[in-house]
Amino acid sequence: MNRTWGPRRLGAAAATLLALLAVAGCGQTNHGGAQANTATATTGSSAPSDPSSPTEQTPPDPGRMFTANPAIVHAEPIPFDSWYRVAPDRIAVNFQIGSPDCYGVDAAATETDTTVTVTLRSGELPQAVGRMCTMIAVFGTLEVPLKQPLGNRKVLSAK
Repeated sequence: MNRTWGPRRLGAAAATLLALLAVAGCGQTNHGGAQANTATATTGSSAPSDPSSPTEQTPPDPGRMFTANPAIVHAEPIPFDSWYRVAPDRIAVNFQIGSPDCYGVDAAATETDTTVTVTLRSGELPQAVGRMCTMIAVFGTLEVPLKQPLGNRKVLSAK
């Protein structure tokens, strides 16, 4: 029997958790207090550079529900892993984030005739700035309103 299997697994799990927290933007960086915008925009212009194509979930498997919070501070763009249809003009995106006691999200959708590109941003809640936060990763879900029904348009995650 190999006695190092347990510690190796624990080490791998710890490394995975740390990587998830880094992706979720758990650092204490200051980017001039830039805030995200929950407004949707319908434009014919190009989407943000290098968007990715997340997976559509059927049936939906939502995480902890978040409400868009434009007051988050030190906001950074984060990708979302999957999405699902809530209504003809509303989708929900699934993502990983730090503790909901300390972090929130905001989103903006850029719509064209063929795509809906969602820019998802994570940042600290104003009441959590400077506070010690638990280092956990949470699977979250945020509903994003659209100006037009989604139809056959492709959903993209801005990077």
